[in-house]
Amino acid sequence: MERSLVVKLTCGADATPDLERTAQALTVCTTAAAAGIPVRLWLTGDATYLATPGYAERLTLAHSAPLAELRDALLALDAVTVCTQCAARRELTAADLLPGAGIAGAMGFVEQVMTAGAQALVY
Repeated sequence: MERSLVVKLTCGADATPDLERTAQALTVCTTAAAAGIPVRLWLTGDATYLATPGYAERLTLAHSAPLAELRDALLALDAVTVCTQCAARRELTAADLLPGAGIAGAMGFVEQVMTAGAQALVY
């Protein structure tokens, strides 16, 4: 059975605790991907902005890899999904997202976390 990792990030990055959770989620995802583990990052709430141009580029956190680089590594794998409702509440469409990010609903998340061998984490 193949193992996979599904990470849901539920916060934006406007406050230090949220920025640290964001960095942790991106670091865990990219580390898993580098180890050859199939990975999927789901962005909900204000985390949806990570899939838009310029957002991650303005974020910095001491002792962390650049968040834009971590995000871009996941985008290159087409491993980023934005919550449908969260995107709609922020008036974001697929055209607003960076290449490699898509929009999908809760059923897509449920299907991925219920796949045999999947490990789900929520930040």
